[in-house]
Amino acid sequence: MTLFDEDGRETGSDGTAPQAKLAAGQPPMGPGQALGMVVGGSLSNGVEVKLDAGASIEDLQVGAFVTIRGERQRFFGMVTDVALGSADPRMRTLPPDVSDPFVAQVLSGTAAFGLFTVRPRLILPQVAGSGEPLAPARTVPAHFARAFKASEADVAQVFGSEDARHFWIGSPLDMETRVCLDMEVLVQRSNGVFGKSGTGKSFLTRLLLAGMLQKSEAVSLVFDMHSEYGWQGGDPEHGRTVKGLKQHFPSRVVVFTLDAESSRTRGVPIEGEVRIAYEEITPEDIELLASTLRLTPLGVQATFKLPRALGSRWLEEFLELEGDEALGELADRMGENAGTLQALRRRLDRLARMPFLVARAPEEALRRILDSLERGTHVILEFGSHGRSLEAYMLVANLLTRRIHQRYVQRTEEALGRNEKGPRPLVICIEEAHRFLAPAVASQTIFDTIAREMRKYNVTLLVIDQRPSAIDPDVMSQIGTRIVYPLNDDADISAVLSGVGESRELRGVLAGLESRQQALIFGHAVPIPVVVRVREYGSAASYEELTRGAARGERQSQEAGGKSE
Repeated sequence: MTLFDEDGRETGSDGTAPQAKLAAGQPPMGPGQALGMVVGGSLSNGVEVKLDAGASIEDLQVGAFVTIRGERQRFFGMVTDVALGSADPRMRTLPPDVSDPFVAQVLSGTAAFGLFTVRPRLILPQVAGSGEPLAPARTVPAHFARAFKASEADVAQVFGSEDARHFWIGSPLDMETRVCLDMEVLVQRSNGVFGKSGTGKSFLTRLLLAGMLQKSEAVSLVFDMHSEYGWQGGDPEHGRTVKGLKQHFPSRVVVFTLDAESSRTRGVPIEGEVRIAYEEITPEDIELLASTLRLTPLGVQATFKLPRALGSRWLEEFLELEGDEALGELADRMGENAGTLQALRRRLDRLARMPFLVARAPEEALRRILDSLERGTHVILEFGSHGRSLEAYMLVANLLTRRIHQRYVQRTEEALGRNEKGPRPLVICIEEAHRFLAPAVASQTIFDTIAREMRKYNVTLLVIDQRPSAIDPDVMSQIGTRIVYPLNDDADISAVLSGVGESRELRGVLAGLESRQQALIFGHAVPIPVVVRVREYGSAASYEELTRGAARGERQSQEAGGKSE
């Protein structure tokens, strides 16, 4: 007799649906549980594993870690695809009647079964924790090798455990174990955080900056466009504010500002107020702003002639000119069209309305920023109300970075001449990175130079962007580690995966991420690509864990050092 529940769905004689009966008594898969056996595949495309009848394919996610025990080696890899298979192709068009639970149970795992693909990436020691080094996988396990869900010990062996260098960034999708980043390795190259708006890039950036502060010798200079990294930032999704780095590490972080009034209103303790002199601005700085100021090519060309006509104070004097007659006289002297200069004067008038641009600016703020960085103190430059002006952000970030980079070049070369250690590594964090690194303007910015130098002068970038396709491909190729949240645009996905050998598999992994708190990490700082649930940031418990983790890592490193002695 066929029974139906109150919603009209077919049930068995005991009121349980056939599909539910199959899953009854099958707990979710746990670490170390057997999953299936290898039945085919290749090194380039991944090996196929036939799921055991006792395992549920619904518990297996793309991005999960798997170990495969071969005849002589133990392989570690990530699930890149999940599929359904059948022994009889006719089952696709003539599916069997599974109203009888016994028939369904007999067919499941034999005539109909689950398949998943694993890309072997590393060879693990046969004994977890033995200390043997990891090696890249250059072969595949033999037919019928058994696959298991990776254990916490396996993950720790691959990504390390929290100590003086390793910082907990998140957890695998189906495990509670901690995935760590070696922060000393991370800061060796420029890095990027990419994802569409609202995915959590700023939360992750706070974690990365905290990790650099706790676990590496590097210091960071953050151009805080929206004033959310220093004292506190917003969390619109939960309607709350979250602590910035200054509240967590008051003695290790200083905040400078372009807008002292905004900082005072928000109760932010600042180290100093930054002012910039007109004569510090170069025609190259203006060229960088051509699109935002809507300058014509003729206007940009005229900008490069102004210093020859007006001297070192060219911008200040040009902005002081009023009336068509004065501009006409200047045009005659320069051999330019008067209409071109008139249009240029109107466009550059937006700079005259920036209160942080002054005729004479003291060097104190810049000197204090450099002194702070050299002492190992992290610096955050808030823009306050000026953060709403893209041209203000681009102008200040490019100009100050150029001056700081010049100082680092000088210090590095002096250290090389004296055979001494160079300056402390510096990581410069910029938002809206594509504005500085687009193909049309990248060559005019200091950020392009830094990205290409590969830490030659101990300076690297941390770029944050939602449009990686707008970044120059040559610059993207220099991004060492990429942390990617979901992206909607296919061009952005292609750009962020450019230069990656397994881009096809990673594209599928990226497509399966949830809209928030899940990210794909790959590149220089991780031995293999990894999908993580980014650790929480914003609750009292997360704040406590952040500071406690620093102390725990320091203690573990000291204990390890004592044992080695």
